[in-house]
Amino acid sequence: MTPISRITRADMAPIALGGAFLGTGGGGDPFIGRLMAEQAIDATGPVPVLDVAALDDDALVVPVAMMGAPTVMLEKLPRGDEATCALRALEAVLGRKADAIFCIEAGGLNSTIPIAVAAAAGLPIVDGDGMGRAFPELQMVSMTMFGIHACPMAMADEKGNALVLNAIDNLSTERFARVVTVEMGGAALIAFYPMTGRQAKQSVLRGSLSLIHGIGRIIAGEQAANRNPADRLARDLNGMRLFEGRVTDVNRRTEGGFARGQARLDGLDRHAGCRLTLKFQNEFLVAEDETGAPLALTPDLICLLDLETGQPITTEQMAYGFRVIVSGMPCDPKWRSAQGLQLAGPGYSGYDHRYTPVEALTRQKHTIDMEDQA
Repeated sequence: MTPISRITRADMAPIALGGAFLGTGGGGDPFIGRLMAEQAIDATGPVPVLDVAALDDDALVVPVAMMGAPTVMLEKLPRGDEATCALRALEAVLGRKADAIFCIEAGGLNSTIPIAVAAAAGLPIVDGDGMGRAFPELQMVSMTMFGIHACPMAMADEKGNALVLNAIDNLSTERFARVVTVEMGGAALIAFYPMTGRQAKQSVLRGSLSLIHGIGRIIAGEQAANRNPADRLARDLNGMRLFEGRVTDVNRRTEGGFARGQARLDGLDRHAGCRLTLKFQNEFLVAEDETGAPLALTPDLICLLDLETGQPITTEQMAYGFRVIVSGMPCDPKWRSAQGLQLAGPGYSGYDHRYTPVEALTRQKHTIDMEDQA
């Protein structure tokens, strides 16, 4: 994807589209963050985008994000300055101002809110993130693999409450912060993982904002040409179409600060007579066929597009009757390491499947289908 050097108001529409796609169903609806970013850019001007290599080694770099169940954000809109309040609370503890902002994940609301914060604070944003997609828990980031601590972590809500958390490790930070998030009404804005420019160069997954922007432009371009973006995205992102079907059941609940559940899809066209089950915890984590065999597994990406409009579909939007294309894409190679799978593989989330790359699962499925036809 072509690198982006600054973010203008016109860039927010493709960034929101690309973020919704890379969010793998989670990360929250980016539309709210898009409006916040557009308003901030209107007031302060475009946001400079930095390659992580351009950071000074001693710079203070801070990601900001929304934590909680994406379904909550549909009814509990942010006041608008919560993330900036969290950033200021963290800066007060650290005794210095941040030099740059970045996205903790490349997806959903958390691909747009940091832009709003960067614009409001007059700071550049780094072209990178900590996931290359969206994951449900805050220790599931590349920074954890490099020993970077999530704390001190600042949290703020729409009522004006703000607090700073210190925990012994990143998993403990997730557990304590999740409890606080529930007490804040199911969603909180956070600033955490304060790091130096040197640490950012080691740990940040590079080019995420450029990728999000490029994906959004592809989706918008294909929609304008009356084509579904699924095939173009699969070709450009080394992905694959896994299934085409109609949503016939959604079991979704907000539990412990997460949107959890599963959805059942009945196949259409060449998938007629087949069934797909999607299991999610904020994000789509597992896709299984009618026999229970996996078609894609976390940390690989499972992304949904509306069959007619080509719009990305999030877990909180998905409803009975939706006709969708389910795509799978390989994750960043760091997630396929032993440490990455320990953090974000299917076993961590309680699924029995042993991780197999989505491209290998697709080849296996194709081989079985060919044998059945023979």
